[in-house]
Amino acid sequence: MKKKTVIRFAVILVITLVFLYFFLRKIEWPNFFANLTNVNPWLFALVIILAPLHLFTRGFRWRYLIKPEKANPRYYNLFAGNAIGFTVTLILPGRLGEIVKPLYLAQKENIRKGFALGTVVVERIFDMLTMCFLLGLFLLLRPLSSSASRVSEMTLKWLRLWGIIGMAFALTLLAIVLCLHFFKDKTLKVINFFLKPLPLKFRHKVDEFMEEFIQGLKFFHSFGNLLIFLGLSFVVWLGMVFYYWLFVLAYKEVVPFSLVIPYVFLTMVGASIPTPGMVGGYDYFSKLGIVSLFGIAATKAAGMTLVVHTIQVVMTCLIGYAILVREKLSIFQLRKLGEDVQE
Repeated sequence: MKKKTVIRFAVILVITLVFLYFFLRKIEWPNFFANLTNVNPWLFALVIILAPLHLFTRGFRWRYLIKPEKANPRYYNLFAGNAIGFTVTLILPGRLGEIVKPLYLAQKENIRKGFALGTVVVERIFDMLTMCFLLGLFLLLRPLSSSASRVSEMTLKWLRLWGIIGMAFALTLLAIVLCLHFFKDKTLKVINFFLKPLPLKFRHKVDEFMEEFIQGLKFFHSFGNLLIFLGLSFVVWLGMVFYYWLFVLAYKEVVPFSLVIPYVFLTMVGASIPTPGMVGGYDYFSKLGIVSLFGIAATKAAGMTLVVHTIQVVMTCLIGYAILVREKLSIFQLRKLGEDVQE
């Protein structure tokens, strides 16, 4: 195994263990297991059924990014790309699924790899912008809700901080992407300037890839597609808010729908940490949100987090593996594919 790979895995392991430590703190273990099954069975069953909901909505949304390259991509391939991508992300460290997802679609729809990768960058930027907007709306309207107004000032302070960081990061990425799109020639010249010390063959490959990648951003040319994609981004994330709201109700806890928005924002922050299966980061931020926003005890919050995390991993991987079996692919082939592109 390469030294760089060993160091990367060691760093990921340390990050995972640190977040797991904070997640497992202050848990009363006798009560922890008792809380796991104290649910409304009908709502809980609905939560399990709706776990893959975001795969469907993300598939519809992705279509509008692919349109400039291929007018009518097959919906099954869009759905399968999302399912396989999330499966790889949940099983392997380093968020390789973000690379595998567009490469799978590129192969199935016969489109350029660089173009497909460009669309995923746009997706992630709009994911962050959408959730930051919803969080800002929650903070703005919070005084109008008696339940939401009871959230502590310390919690609100951290939400504002993470919201500002998220928005700044998303806007910075958006600015870079727009520069790549509208000032292609100048951007490529800058890239080539920094690549001069490298072999000519490598530089040619980078040029070719960047040309395709920038083509994946021509979605910005269509104002109509942009508006539809923005609207579908809200559908994706409000769908996620609805899903988690149902989950909290399944545990016999009544919370306002609007209060779940900052919780989903926190889980997005945790899920962005590149640990295998989102273990640690997602768990810590989910527990933090349940305790600080919903006023639920830490032990029950940890149990709820463990259950919803397990549901998402199991349901997503079942769908992902079913598609892999149908396509006669293995998770190891996909890992190699993602690692080759990273290198």
